[in-house]
Amino acid sequence: MRRAALGKRWADGEVIVRQGEVGNSMYVVQAGEVEVLRETEDGEVHLADLGAGDFFGEMSIFEHEVRSATVRARGEAHVLTVDKRTLLKRIKEDPFLAVSILQTMSNRIREINAELVRARAAAAASTATTKSPELETR
Repeated sequence: MRRAALGKRWADGEVIVRQGEVGNSMYVVQAGEVEVLRETEDGEVHLADLGAGDFFGEMSIFEHEVRSATVRARGEAHVLTVDKRTLLKRIKEDPFLAVSILQTMSNRIREINAELVRARAAAAASTATTKSPELETR
C-alpha cells in the first residue's frame, strides 16, 4: 500500500477491510476497482465489484457492528477513507450527500431482495421436483 495525495493506493489483492473486524469509517473508490466478498464455511462468495465513485463500509458508521464483508483491490485501486466525523461534517455542508448515500443503500437492499426471491424460488422449484408424485395426488 502506498500513500497518494488523497487516500491510499492498494495493490492487486490487498485487503482493504476484512469481514469480522471492527470498523469506524467508510471508503470511496477514487480509481480502479475493488471486489466485495463474503467469507463462508465453503469459501468466498463474490457479492459485488465496485468502481470509481462507489463507496463501501458505510454500515460501520451507522451501526456499531463488525464488518459484514471483506473488500480487496482488483488491480491497483485508489481508495479514500472517510471517518464518521468527516462524513457528518460533509453532510452538514451538503445535505444531498445523505440522500445520495441513502439512495445507494436502498438500491443495494432492493438488489439483495430480488436475489433472495430468485434463490427462494429456485429452492422451491428444486424441492417440488424432488417430491414423490404419490404425495402430490393426495
